[in-house]
Amino acid sequence: MSARYNVLVVDDEVKMQRILEIMLRDMQLDVVRADHGKAALDVVAREAVDLIITDMRMPVMDGIELVKALHDAGQTTPVIVITAHGTIESAVTAMKFGAVDYIMRPFEVETVELAVKRALSLGQIRRENRFLRETLAEDWHEFVGRSAPMRELYSLIGQVGPSDVSVLVAGETGTGKELVARAIHQASGRSGLFVPINCAGIPDTLLESELFGHVRGAFTGAQAERVGKFEMSDGGTLFLDEITEMPIELQTRLLRVLQERSIERIGSNRAIALDLRVIAATNRDPKAAVAGRALREDVYYRLNGFRIDVPPLRERGEDIVLLATHFLARHARKLGKSPPIPNEAARRLLLGYAWPGNVRELENLMARAALLAPAVAIEAVLARELGVLSPAAPAAPATPDSADLRLQPQVDELERRLILRALEQAEGNKAKAARALEISERTLWYKLKKFDLG
Repeated sequence: MSARYNVLVVDDEVKMQRILEIMLRDMQLDVVRADHGKAALDVVAREAVDLIITDMRMPVMDGIELVKALHDAGQTTPVIVITAHGTIESAVTAMKFGAVDYIMRPFEVETVELAVKRALSLGQIRRENRFLRETLAEDWHEFVGRSAPMRELYSLIGQVGPSDVSVLVAGETGTGKELVARAIHQASGRSGLFVPINCAGIPDTLLESELFGHVRGAFTGAQAERVGKFEMSDGGTLFLDEITEMPIELQTRLLRVLQERSIERIGSNRAIALDLRVIAATNRDPKAAVAGRALREDVYYRLNGFRIDVPPLRERGEDIVLLATHFLARHARKLGKSPPIPNEAARRLLLGYAWPGNVRELENLMARAALLAPAVAIEAVLARELGVLSPAAPAAPATPDSADLRLQPQVDELERRLILRALEQAEGNKAKAARALEISERTLWYKLKKFDLG
């Protein structure tokens, strides 16, 4: 990990404290220890903590009481709870009060590392969201935008948020459907978690277990019981992204949950009552998905208690430059740079493009612009990436007695050097280099061929 994080380990067993400390220090993390929940609160009060890992059973103040106290104090520091097989229900209770994950004893090193990395990533997102809320006057539930379509969107979220009705969010890829779902959850006042799951990102064979959970021995490989996303969402909101990609057979089980508000884990016949809200999203026309039998009609009507259509970026002309400036500032801050500001030439390019990839495409482009600035002007990056001629830099033939002032060769040379530097740092690993450059491997291969880099 590139940044040093401070992790608080809370456990009344010195041996367990030491084991976790060794694991965490191997991950290049700083560690502070506490013997019980009350001591942990004292630590949080006097120093910055990026993550808390706590045992459930402790004297003075146990893990659940600690999570509740942090929640009541408005603390957003991610918490991971450690639980034994017999106390898994307590771990679920802790997650309802804000814990982000749980680890079962006995645990493997890889399990701890994965949970810690996820929690620290979530903590970073929370800090960025808090920064945006404090610094951007245009922000509303983490949105950036003040155009008429966005003001209408804010109004719809405000209307449906406090209710318990199911919501169907429709919109093109990259428009921010999950952000809409999170805003609805925030406006609902529900104390439980917002739990997202991408129905297209999980193999069909695993999706049922991810949603419903399972008991030990339910199937080959089920060595421990697992709490599913439905159960984690109890008291909160479950967000089903790309709902039209859920297998039809599984949609039948989903319908029962929507009707009965209870589930059974795979391999169990014990019904678990739930109090949750379901928000679903799709980048397809929902009615066309029903007609094409990708979405059951009865499931559609259950989910479509209230529909919200997220406007594409091309219909939000007033917000494009605002968003571009916001993304430039965010990514420049990550790079330790002063944020560049789009000039008039860059603004014209931003407003003259259709943005088929919507807000996601705009952010990715601004990330590249922030990386190249100030060596390459923003309008030059836009002109190259969007396939147009920069109005600020018309091509001009070079003369023998003058320096080459043409823009594109300079841009190409800088890009070539950046690629070589990324490959050197990645020790020739092209996948790793592509990630560092924030481009796809396919794009990297194309550029290697373009610059004759083999």
